[in-house]
Parts: sequence; structure tokens; C-alpha cells
Amino acid sequence: MEAAAAHGIEATGMNFDYNENQIMIAQSIKDFADREIRPNLMKWDEEQHFPKDLFHKMGELGFMGVFVPEKYSGAGFSYLEYVTVVSEISKVCGSVGLSVAAHNSLCTGHIYYHGTEEQKKKYLPKLATGQLLGAWALTEPNTGSDAMRMKCTAKKVDGGWVLNGTKCWITHGISSDVILAIVRTGELLDSHGMTAFIIERGTKGLKAGKKENKLGMRASETAEVIFEDCFVPDENVCGGEAKIGSGFQQAMQVLDGGRISIASLGLGIAKGAYEASVKYAKERQQFGQPIGNFQAIAFKLADMAVKIEAGELLTMQAAYLKNTGQKMTKESAFAKYYTSEASVEISTDAIQIFGGYGYTKDFPVEKFYRDSKLCTIGEGTSEVQKLVISREIMKGNI
Repeated sequence: MEAAAAHGIEATGMNFDYNENQIMIAQSIKDFADREIRPNLMKWDEEQHFPKDLFHKMGELGFMGVFVPEKYSGAGFSYLEYVTVVSEISKVCGSVGLSVAAHNSLCTGHIYYHGTEEQKKKYLPKLATGQLLGAWALTEPNTGSDAMRMKCTAKKVDGGWVLNGTKCWITHGISSDVILAIVRTGELLDSHGMTAFIIERGTKGLKAGKKENKLGMRASETAEVIFEDCFVPDENVCGGEAKIGSGFQQAMQVLDGGRISIASLGLGIAKGAYEASVKYAKERQQFGQPIGNFQAIAFKLADMAVKIEAGELLTMQAAYLKNTGQKMTKESAFAKYYTSEASVEISTDAIQIFGGYGYTKDFPVEKFYRDSKLCTIGEGTSEVQKLVISREIMKGNI
């Protein structure tokens, strides 16, 4: 609790048991997943099919605008409920969890936190209800974490801007209806030389490029977004004229919240692999008894449980700080780094517990294993998270 106080967290705020809203959300997701996701998830995975209609249905349940206020047709929940939504969905299917996270935290979140009131009124109601699907475009072929070297540019013309360049690894790069893109409007390496634009599907010069053939998260669409003399009007500068040149700063703030998303995603995958392993360890018999009675298996389950508990506490702490408007750059990096790595470790152990069966597609753990690896890469690799954490430590933010 002393450590909690050092972070500015009141002792009464450290109870992260599910509240009434979270219990309702978890049950709603379980019912929805059993009806709409479980029967199809392996088919979608095998075919790399992105089930866009599914997200329209989730919008009707409030899962596409979790922290968007009710005045913009959102659910009006906090980041604690948001963690619940992403993790509970990801317990069933990481691909669906990833797409829900990208839509909520990146595109919708960017407009909510940084858009003008007119932009919020125009886009948030349809994004929050799943009528529109969002995408967020920062990464380029030669600039991952090195975003200040981006080559995608926007040139000022009468009445707006003309965009040229390519973005890659974009979730919903083909199927999205609205894209929030950060492009260079100033000099190379100038942190105030990038601007965020809201671009609608159907805009002339906006094209979808190559769809990636991925190891995991195969039902979550990942593709290039290409701009070829793409005209975007002045009113679609995110935040308005006063925010020209602030795209990099906006993106870094969005990514702080995005790390909570990936932590939640990893947490859900880890829980799914763990719960499947516990069930199997109780049912699978060897030498006349359940394999969970053997220390080799029992200790793996114990390690899994501890890692999940630690990851959940780190994730909820970051969500709490986000909710209360406190600085959480380091804490969100803690959560993202630890939980994503734990997700890979837990899903790896899950396959070992299942043995040969775990290596087949007849059981769920091989998919958890494939999906988990993305968590250590997306929205800042584990190495980048350690860089963020170490910089915060050297600033004296311990």
C-alpha cells in the first residue's frame, strides 16, 4: 500500500474486484461470445476472415464506445470497464479483442481526446455504436517506433491538405470507414512537424494496400493504407487549425492508453490459456490420476496463476491512473510489458500441459499461443516498453 500511495493512489482505490458494471459486462460478453464468436472463431482464423458485421453487433451492446460519454452515444464507462471488455473478449478470441481495442482506444479515442467538438459530434456517435469502424495509422514501412522519420506527407493547398505516402500494419486498413492518420506536415525529425487527420473511406486518393498474412490474430484485418494525392479538407485536421503540428504529441498520449489496451489483450489471452489448462489438467488422466496432481503440471498452473494476478493488478493500476487523470506513462508501460510477455509464457506452458493435443487445432491453446506473440510487438515492442520505463526512472519518476 505504501507503493500505491507513492503513485498517488488512495488506499480505498486499490480494490480492483469487479464492480457491478464489470460483472454485467463479463456476463454479457460470455453470452455474446458463446452465441456469435465461439462457433466461428477457428473458421475465421483459418480463412483470415474479418467478420465486420460482428462489430456492428457489438456496437449495439456498447462495446465499440466503452469510454465515450453517453452524450456522444457511447457507453460512458471508465477504463476499468474497458479493461474488462477487452480482456473478457480476448479470453475467447484474441483477434476480436485486438480489433475492439484498436477501434476503441486508437481511432475513437484519438477523436474523443483530441478532436474538436464538431468532429466529436460528427464521428463519435457512429463509431461508438459500431455503425462506423475506425482505424489508426501511424506506422510506415521504414518507421516503426522511429515515428519522427515518417515519409508520409501532407502539403497545404487551398481549402485543405494533399496527402501522399503509405502506412503499414494498420488494423482495419481495408474495412475501416474512418481512418485517423498522423502524417508529416513539417520538417523531418521535428516533433512539432506532424499532424493528425480524419479521413473517410471513399475519399479520392485513399486506397487499401496489401493485406498481411499473419502468424496469429488472423481474423483481425491488418493491411497497408495508401495515400495518392489524397485531398483532406481543413475541417478534418484533428483538433482544428490550432492543432496543426501536434500530431506526434497526440499520438504519444493515445499510445499511453493503447498500452492499457494491449495489456488487457494479453491478460485475456493468458486467462483463456490458463482456464483451458486447468480444465484439461483436471480431466486428463495418466497413471490412474488427473495430470494436475503431478507436480510438474501443478507448478506450471501455479506459475500461470501468479503471472495473471500480477498482470491484472498492473493493468488495473494503469487504468485507475488513467481514470483519475494522473500521469501513467510508466505504469502503462509496466502493464503492457509484463502482461504481454506473461501471455506468451502462459500460452507456451499451456501447450506443454496439453502435450501433443496442444499442438493441434482441435484444442484452443495453439491459437492462444499464436495470438499471444502480437502483444509483445504491437503498440510498442517489449524493448520499447523497457526504454520508456528506464527513461521514466532516470527522470526520477520511480
